[in-house]
Amino acid sequence: MAEKNLEMLLNRLRRFPDVEAPNLQAWDATDKLLLDTTAGLGTTESNLAVIGDRYGALTLGALTLDALAGSAFPKVRVHQDLITGERALRNNAAALGVAAGFEQLPLGPRLLAGADTVLLQLPKTLAELEEIADAVARYAAPGAVLLAGGRVKHMSLGMNAVLERYFGTVQPQLARQKSRVLLAATPRAADGGPPFPAMEFNSELELHVTAHGAVFAGTRLDIGTRFLLTFLPEMPAVRHAVDLGCGTGIIAAMYARRYPDAVVTATDQSAAAVESALGTAKANGLEGRISVLQDDAMGSVPAGSADLVLLNPPFHLGSSVHAGAGIKMFGAAARVLAPGGELWTVFNSHLHYLPALERLVGPTVVLGRNPKFTVTISTKRARH
Repeated sequence: MAEKNLEMLLNRLRRFPDVEAPNLQAWDATDKLLLDTTAGLGTTESNLAVIGDRYGALTLGALTLDALAGSAFPKVRVHQDLITGERALRNNAAALGVAAGFEQLPLGPRLLAGADTVLLQLPKTLAELEEIADAVARYAAPGAVLLAGGRVKHMSLGMNAVLERYFGTVQPQLARQKSRVLLAATPRAADGGPPFPAMEFNSELELHVTAHGAVFAGTRLDIGTRFLLTFLPEMPAVRHAVDLGCGTGIIAAMYARRYPDAVVTATDQSAAAVESALGTAKANGLEGRISVLQDDAMGSVPAGSADLVLLNPPFHLGSSVHAGAGIKMFGAAARVLAPGGELWTVFNSHLHYLPALERLVGPTVVLGRNPKFTVTISTKRARH
């Protein structure tokens, strides 16, 4: 009965407001394996924290299993880095009639204090895993158990090594449906301060870069951003510029430094990115010039309020290669740009974004191309 009820719940989940498509699902076999492992350990009355719940499967699944067992979790505390994940969890809870039972919190002591069981969808990078493992070991209950699950094809021995730095024992569990859980127990006492955020001086840009573990490329300058910045001298000086999908805020900082009269907004759907961009702005004395905003594709930015949008879009949705994220950002830029405003985009040339840019934004020209990337300028069509 519990198995059937859990399956029914999972199949009702949606990804919205994230990109939805027939080949994109709101849960995977890892979610179900983590929930089954939790139930098998008899931890349904634990003080539970959840990290990396993409669209609510772990949080709402845990609450469902708890209700079926006739017990009552204290409120489940959950951290999701992406604002789309936070909103999807709330949307799915409302659709399922779950009015309460969970609290969404940043990664840190409020999330983890007193937690004795932590469920984690393993992140893509070892840096993000290290920041999470440190937080669990530092703030959770002394006897806390971390159940970290992932798809076997995306897991590595490096993940075990990271967890072993923060936990006394790390035990891989049996794989099922190409997913596996790592059970980490006996948290080690914290030695020194947290490893993140990290900061590094980039001598090429003469810029201090701050990064949390979940941010793409960390403190490094990724090659797409490097190529876009070669055209910085040709970018127009405008009243309001937006760094969309800002990551660590390198583009925002470089533009603000070159054009001191501009108001610059750095925005990203990732909480880790927003905190990193704020750190980068402060480290370079630009905090008064750059405003930082966590948002889903500039949804809270007024229409027609920007003169320039700078964009290095992702081409992955989770672990899937998918153009949907970029397409969504092009549409957002078209809404936020004033007539005649410009969208400057750098993207992997194999993605063939030109037709979408023409359709969604306006006339588009190729400014530059190297063996891997293309830089384009799209001009927002004037209203008729």
